[in-house]
Amino acid sequence: MQWQHAIKNGLVYSDGHFISANIYVKAGKIAAITDANLGQAETETDASGLYVLPGLIDTHVHSRDPHATYKEDFYHSTLAAAMGGITAIFEMPNTNPSISSVAHLQQQIVNLESKANVDFALWGLCLGDLNNQSLSDLNDAGVVAFKFFWGYAIDKKSHLLAYQYKSGDPNLIAPLADGEVYDIFRAVKPTGKQLAIHAENSQLMSRFSQQIKQEGRCDYQALLDGRPDLVEAATISLAIQFAKSSGTPLHILHLTSKAGMDLIRQAQLDGVSITAETCPHYLFLTNEDFSRVGNEMKVYPPIKYQTDQDALWQGIADGTITSICSDHAPHTQEEKQGALFEVPAGMCGIETQVPLMLNAVNEGRLSLADVVGLMSENPAHIYHIYPKKGAIAVGSDADFTLVDMTKEKILSRDALHSKSKVMAYDGMKVKGLPVGTIVRGVTVVKDGELINDLQGKFFKPIK
Repeated sequence: MQWQHAIKNGLVYSDGHFISANIYVKAGKIAAITDANLGQAETETDASGLYVLPGLIDTHVHSRDPHATYKEDFYHSTLAAAMGGITAIFEMPNTNPSISSVAHLQQQIVNLESKANVDFALWGLCLGDLNNQSLSDLNDAGVVAFKFFWGYAIDKKSHLLAYQYKSGDPNLIAPLADGEVYDIFRAVKPTGKQLAIHAENSQLMSRFSQQIKQEGRCDYQALLDGRPDLVEAATISLAIQFAKSSGTPLHILHLTSKAGMDLIRQAQLDGVSITAETCPHYLFLTNEDFSRVGNEMKVYPPIKYQTDQDALWQGIADGTITSICSDHAPHTQEEKQGALFEVPAGMCGIETQVPLMLNAVNEGRLSLADVVGLMSENPAHIYHIYPKKGAIAVGSDADFTLVDMTKEKILSRDALHSKSKVMAYDGMKVKGLPVGTIVRGVTVVKDGELINDLQGKFFKPIK
């Protein structure tokens, strides 16, 4: 037959609105978009009553693979992605080994391609003087962008990130000084890629945490007092100055606060090349939910106040926030038990983010076209993968997320397809669900059932 796949009778996203059209796929690419019937295909999907979106992308995923695969592995994270309507993910670089050299990048590509249920790109990790000279080669080898964990120490032997730093530890390199950080900005600049930062000031956090420990406090308010909005805003403010001076495109990861939002908005108005993401847990949870959810909602940076959540929604409305992603960072149920300050930060989010955002559409908080922008078009433009990804256009990859805006369900941790079942939305009712995930013309998930696994491939930016 002439066509690999035909998706017929759907409402297809096109330039910010939806049109009735049929899509025909050949060799994994979109070959025709038309209201005509161009004949039969090897696979046909009747999308009557459904919205056909360009494949949704999750740009912020920690699959724990290799090394900590008892928490999660790439097969399960990408299975959960496909079940949740995600057709491509960006895997974060703080793995073991970290994606800080071309050799490690190539090793990770081989490892992950054997387990991938959706397409994937890889971040590169910035370690300052340890690998500034490697960033150009990493760029040429195909990393999608670069990430810097501002304020984290580095293990001297393994070069892995150290999340708990005590001054004078002989095994660790102290968090980088400002001059060393600025050199990272200058090293990334020639690549043309985004430099994304985890924006928390380690010196402020250390000082505040000492005070809280002396007071003997361990409740959720104490967690917020140890990592207040000042911690995020101070780092964002300095990063903006570094980006302005160096000309390096800056991306703020998992934005949480009104203070940070205001700085980013003003920087954008001033012409600084800066983009920002936030995550569903910051949009649908506040500090008030801790009494109900407990440790499962502990993430870094922490979920803050209603005023911060309101500011994030305003940032989505006015375009300050350019993307939504999960920051999927699983831990076991056992690891999340215990004192709040002792349990690790992170939870599952890759499978629930699309239903949560679609429910928000049904509640009138944003439009379905906004979801496409935040989770497909904008990320594709920011990370130089458009129009390969993020578009329904002739020649683009045939990646589609099919959505039923009338379908309802109750979110349940037991229904997650990740290894981990730690999530903050157990029992929440949502309306609007992904019902089909198609990757390069192959149906991976249909109506909640896995149809074809291991379809994912590594991809590079276009430039």
